[in-house]
Amino acid sequence: MGLAMSPPRTHLIDSFLGLYGELLRHLRWRTGSAERAQDVMQDTYLRLLESESRQGEGMQVRDSRAFIYRVAGNLAIDAVRREQRSREVGAPDDSVPDAGPGPEQRAQASDRLRRLDEALRELPGNCRLALLMFRVDGLSHAQIARRLGVSQSMVAKYIGRALQHCRSRLDDE
Repeated sequence: MGLAMSPPRTHLIDSFLGLYGELLRHLRWRTGSAERAQDVMQDTYLRLLESESRQGEGMQVRDSRAFIYRVAGNLAIDAVRREQRSREVGAPDDSVPDAGPGPEQRAQASDRLRRLDEALRELPGNCRLALLMFRVDGLSHAQIARRLGVSQSMVAKYIGRALQHCRSRLDDE
């Protein structure tokens, strides 16, 4: 028959056990979750065990209730922040389906991008430059006209031709 190992009962652990129900209710309120509160309670117990071992090294706790609440409160803050960070980073959440494109949509988008690239390469130099400066660089017709050394109306014609060519190439296939 095996014996279960249990840590020695100390003043700090006895205080924790005496505050258990009250502390658990406080942590449920603080974290907004019964499950998270239970996790914090376990972490608090482990932290208190570590603290007990350090008391022999000169660390003394004057007010065990305040100390226990401080430890539990800090651990609750850490738990809530960890959960918020994981949500911000985009950790998977079982309740929200993945709204991203599937393999078929990605393949279609890749094919469309390849065809657009081919259509841009087929354009005459000034038409391609005018379109890219307008759409990619966000330049005005006047700025493009100065850079290409043409009139603003010619820039509008270049962009119009380029757009028409790209649309027709994308619609053809």
